[in-house]
Amino acid sequence: MSVFCLVAVVGLAHGAERVLKVGVIHHSPPMSYLEASGALTGFNVEIMRELCKEMAARCETVVLTLDRVVDALADGEVDFAAVSLLVTPERRARILLTKPYYRSISVWFARPGIKPGEARVAVVKGSIQARYAQAHAWPIQPFDNHEAIFGALSAGRAEAALLPMANAVALRQDPRTLAQGLSSTVVQDPELAGDAALGVNPRDRALLDKLNEAIDEIKRDGRFDRINTRFIPFRLQ
Repeated sequence: MSVFCLVAVVGLAHGAERVLKVGVIHHSPPMSYLEASGALTGFNVEIMRELCKEMAARCETVVLTLDRVVDALADGEVDFAAVSLLVTPERRARILLTKPYYRSISVWFARPGIKPGEARVAVVKGSIQARYAQAHAWPIQPFDNHEAIFGALSAGRAEAALLPMANAVALRQDPRTLAQGLSSTVVQDPELAGDAALGVNPRDRALLDKLNEAIDEIKRDGRFDRINTRFIPFRLQ
């Protein structure tokens, strides 16, 4: 190989920059959603941007539905997912999970007088809430995302929903559902509460380590809290 070719190859190697593919979900306010302008934002989206900045990585988003997130990570379709995943043994068996970045609980939303299990419950496909309802033989009404559940409740096409706490707060504040008089109850079951983490490609432990370091840093310097305050009216722990 000539000196010129060798220099060219070395130059290309040094110039190559890895692009991280990051799975994101649309239509899940306040965690990830499209603004009126069409721009993607939300708590998890902005956390993802700060993590990428902290790792000095260029990140490109890949739109997924929740029921595709674990498969996409396991298959290497994305490098990590900016999606709150409740830590479960089933998920740990298939993908890597970062250190927890907050704790999650679940909320039952329904028309007054309807208790859990007494009506078809709207759930997001692939969610812990959907798995819980199925395991307890509740009749379910599956949707692709939380925004679709909001619309179904406001239009009277759904009578109840089982949601993570942050999405439940967004539903409570949604002007379309304010007039519905929906009541809410925290479901006191360990299966619906626990640590939330980000999923990582199971073959990339080095990325897992970098993400864990980045999570520590954005919590230490206040960026996590500022994003929390911007999108969610209570402190995530």
